[in-house]
Amino acid sequence: MIKTIIIDDEPLAAGIVQEYLGSFPQFQVLEICHDGFQGLKAIQQHQPDLIFLDVQMPKITGFELLELLDEPPAVIFTTAFDQYALKAFDAKALDYLLKPFSQSRFQQAIDRFLVQFTQGSPKESDEEKEIQLLAEKSNRLVVRVKNDIKIIPVHEVSYFEAEDDYISIHTREGKFLKKMTMKHLEESLDPGKFARVHRSFMINLNEISGIEPYERDSYLVKLRMGEKLPVSKTGYARLRQVLGL
Repeated sequence: MIKTIIIDDEPLAAGIVQEYLGSFPQFQVLEICHDGFQGLKAIQQHQPDLIFLDVQMPKITGFELLELLDEPPAVIFTTAFDQYALKAFDAKALDYLLKPFSQSRFQQAIDRFLVQFTQGSPKESDEEKEIQLLAEKSNRLVVRVKNDIKIIPVHEVSYFEAEDDYISIHTREGKFLKKMTMKHLEESLDPGKFARVHRSFMINLNEISGIEPYERDSYLVKLRMGEKLPVSKTGYARLRQVLGL
């Protein structure tokens, strides 16, 4: 049996997917979820082969749900909004069903999944998935905190710090870890609001309280939270440019 989960905040839409799947006895619907948190728990519990995933849902979006999974299953998006199609395919979705979709269009999506399921296909790297998902996420970050999920608006971040394959997100609430490279983070943020001042640090420009010299040809940037972070020569030039110094 092919293990399947349906995640959609509209019960009618979820019911249509379940009804259409009834024509394919090899598929077993393990759970129907009506928000992203419930869907995440169901995926972690059942480890499905395929999920049908809405984009706009309460609490977290379909894209954010995928980001929280280390190894996401095959995905067919089902949504009423066509503007997410490019992002969905960038995230390596198998198909993008625009509501309301016909049974014949649904069959095409299933056929596409079965080809991959039977033949197999190479999995993308974590780095590639991160780049794809960052396109959707420029205003907030989703992180795991033990068994909970926390959504952090980027304007609440004081600074980011590189830690190997992770970044530390420093806010007034505390420090949070996320698997992401500084390069990919830098590409996703507004350069008018965040600046990379050092190979290991990126700061919120609104959090700067001052800049002071430190040793030869180097500086420290002072933040409102009290931290003093090193600024490289390149970072200082970048700060001068964005701050108009």
